[in-house]
This record gives sequence, structure tokens and C-alpha cells, in this order.
Amino acid sequence: MSQPFTLPPLPWADNALEPVISKRTIEFHYGKHHAAYVNNLNGLVAGTDMADMSLEQIVRAVKDDPAKKGVFNNAGQVWNHTFFWNSLAPQRTEPSKALADKIAESFGGMQQFEEQFIKAATAQFGSGWAWLIVNNGKLEIVTTANADTPMAQGKTCLLTVDVWEHAYYLDYQNRRPDFLKAVVGERLNWKFASENFEKA
Repeated sequence: MSQPFTLPPLPWADNALEPVISKRTIEFHYGKHHAAYVNNLNGLVAGTDMADMSLEQIVRAVKDDPAKKGVFNNAGQVWNHTFFWNSLAPQRTEPSKALADKIAESFGGMQQFEEQFIKAATAQFGSGWAWLIVNNGKLEIVTTANADTPMAQGKTCLLTVDVWEHAYYLDYQNRRPDFLKAVVGERLNWKFASENFEKA
């Protein structure tokens, strides 16, 4: 049986985000959770026309179909996790001038963006994601629950942070705000976000 989807390699070594995110967390989060979503998705789409579709196509095609909820959840989580790994960097990075100017225009500056992003991500009830997106030419901070993603609604995602408990519990236990402050302050990949902004 063919496996149309594979677990993409991490963009950095599994210990590269320490001490903010431990190698142990990456081993579980990437090696177990992300891998399981890939395996589940392959099982769900095998022998269907979705086996020849891209992740984005699948997510957008089944987002409103209750009968395909399992496909949406697994496809969404594969896409979200891959996007999340690319949203992180081993060292602090800076946005391009164009994106920095847009952040200043939209939020008042980088410090204000970080405060608003952390607040929104902390307030996300239960499992989900916090995103910086472009919507109709404007930057917005949004959150989604479970496997949902702004990409499903055709929005341009710039970066994301995973706030499911498995993203931080081994390192921070129930201290989601501490995880977010460390990630947002030290590990966001603004080069990746800037590249996405240029395409928006």
C-alpha cells in the first residue's frame, strides 16, 4: 500500500531549541505525535482520490464535511506541525524591514506584538494554535482550536505556536505562559515569517 504522505525532516537538530524546548519534548512531539498524524492520514486516504491531493487541498476540501472529520483532523495536524517546526529557529531572529514595518503599523511594535500574541495564545482554551496571519492585507493574531488552521479559510499564515499540552508539558508542566514567553522571545523564525509575508 502506498504512503502518499511522509514525516518531513525537522529543519534543525532535535536538541537545537534547548533550553527553551528540550530534545526530549521534540522526540515525543515530533517523533510520536506528528508521526502518528502522518500514519493516521495515510490510512484514512489510502485508496481514495485524496491520496493524490496535497495537504492543503485535503484540508480545504474536507473542512466542512462532518463525515471527513478524521481526515481533516489528521491532515490539519500534519500541516500545522510542519508549519510549526518551520516557525521555530535555534537562535533569535529578526523580521525583514517590510514585515517589521507592518508589525509596527498593526500592533505598535515588536514588544506590543509579543505581548498580544502571548496573551491570545495563553487564553486559547484547551488544545490549539496561535497564529500570525495576513487577512485582506492586514496582520492579525488569531487562535484556532484542535486541528483547525487559518489556511483552511484561505488566509496566509506567517508563523504559529502550538499550545497543545504535549508541546510544552514535559518542559513547563502547566505553565503555558512561561513556554510562550520563552518561545516568542527567543525561538520564533522571523526569516520564515518574512518569506511568507512576501508571498502574501
